[in-house]
Amino acid sequence: MFIGHIDEREKKAIAAPGAQNVIKQTVIGPGDGWQGWVMRRFTIRDKGCTPRHSHPWPHIMYVLQGKGTCFFEGREYPLKTGSIAYVPSNAEHQFTSVSDTEFVFLCIVPEEGDV
Repeated sequence: MFIGHIDEREKKAIAAPGAQNVIKQTVIGPGDGWQGWVMRRFTIRDKGCTPRHSHPWPHIMYVLQGKGTCFFEGREYPLKTGSIAYVPSNAEHQFTSVSDTEFVFLCIVPEEGDV
């Protein structure tokens, strides 16, 4: 069993090429007893974005706060609080904040996807 609070989780700036104003927190994962999966919280500030990329694992996301877009295979999709998305393996994608307020979402990936 694991019980915690998001404020206790380390905030890491994403320094990957193409990332702008992105903070990642590991919410729960193998170190907390959830084997095989990792839930992360991303905060994108000031019209920042994740890198446009693809990878061999899928992920799901749930928007907690703010407004943004998801670029997925050549098209932009609007996202807002309550939006959900599934990104399949090897699909090119990117998440972008569209305002000066924080765009915050949860993302769940297989353990090997938490790089």
